[in-house]
Amino acid sequence: MRGEEQKQKSMLVLMNPEELIPRDHPLRSVRKLAEAAFQKLSPVFDQMYSRVGRPSIPPERLLLSTILMALYSIRSERMFCEQLRYNFLFRWFLGMDMIEPAFDHSVFSANRERLMDHEVSGLFFREIVAQAREKKLMSDEHFTVDGSLIEAWASLKSFKRKAQKDDGATDSDDPGNPSVDFHGEKRSNDTHQSTTDAEAKLMRKGKGKEAKLSYSLHSLMENRNGLLVDFKVGFADGFSERFAAIEMVDDSVGGAHRITIGADKGYDSEDFVEALRERNAAPHLAQNDSGKRGSAIDRRTTRHPGYKISRKKRKRVEKIFGWVKTIALFGRTRYKGRLRTQFWAYLMGAAYNLLRMSRPLMNTA
Repeated sequence: MRGEEQKQKSMLVLMNPEELIPRDHPLRSVRKLAEAAFQKLSPVFDQMYSRVGRPSIPPERLLLSTILMALYSIRSERMFCEQLRYNFLFRWFLGMDMIEPAFDHSVFSANRERLMDHEVSGLFFREIVAQAREKKLMSDEHFTVDGSLIEAWASLKSFKRKAQKDDGATDSDDPGNPSVDFHGEKRSNDTHQSTTDAEAKLMRKGKGKEAKLSYSLHSLMENRNGLLVDFKVGFADGFSERFAAIEMVDDSVGGAHRITIGADKGYDSEDFVEALRERNAAPHLAQNDSGKRGSAIDRRTTRHPGYKISRKKRKRVEKIFGWVKTIALFGRTRYKGRLRTQFWAYLMGAAYNLLRMSRPLMNTA
């Protein structure tokens, strides 16, 4: 028998938001881990705000919102706040009741500088890493480093000579997008600079690829579960990968015990290998035998079985960049400047770790 549609204009319902969310939903573990990190950061949050005045949106709620934006590929704060009006899952994750109004997207802009001044995103990321270590989800001996490029939020039209002044002239046909003919002009980072994002550098991924205004993004991954240990944003140049790798090793995994560091053949240079050995780290790098220079990795490294294992595990680091670029929409920066981009990178790294940690914790619950 065919059912008939019954239109009902209004109704009164009593429901518990906890009952709407499946017990095995991954966001349950993600929220539990995030709340544990917030408890450690509570003294920092107290320092951020005055003791008088109108209460603000809790910083915990803003950080949880960025995690949702990364996990569900939401491209802007405005779009997230729009979904917050009707998405029960988002409201439950943020601890909001069903009748509480959604906050305005300007809340993110108003609080971003405050969060950056207190380095909240970096502290939050490191608290998630500390939880992974406490729960024995992270190796303390075997790691991998890698780097990639992310496109800056700036057009090639803004890449002008440093001494050139903007005379205010615009194309009468399209004042908002004037025509610029830079074909045949030799442009480099030494002579030119973006007027939109001065810290972005012109860089290309390889031979035959187009050059774009970019930043470099560097990851330090542990090899057991593929979790991020560090996630840094640097300037786009030919040396940032090795410099950032040494910095991340010193900051996050340096110590007296011996470790291994895996990487692709782009890291195979004598100075980088020597720097790792000075830090009691075995350089499990892919050998670069092309060219006259040859590889800096010899038989004293490649003869060990652990070298082959590190080479096999190294491929996991590509999943990190694939996820943050395609799912978290971090293939292009959201903000201008390296510090703001680093602020967002730590939040994306924390979201990635929380997602990967949620499944093993659910299986052991």
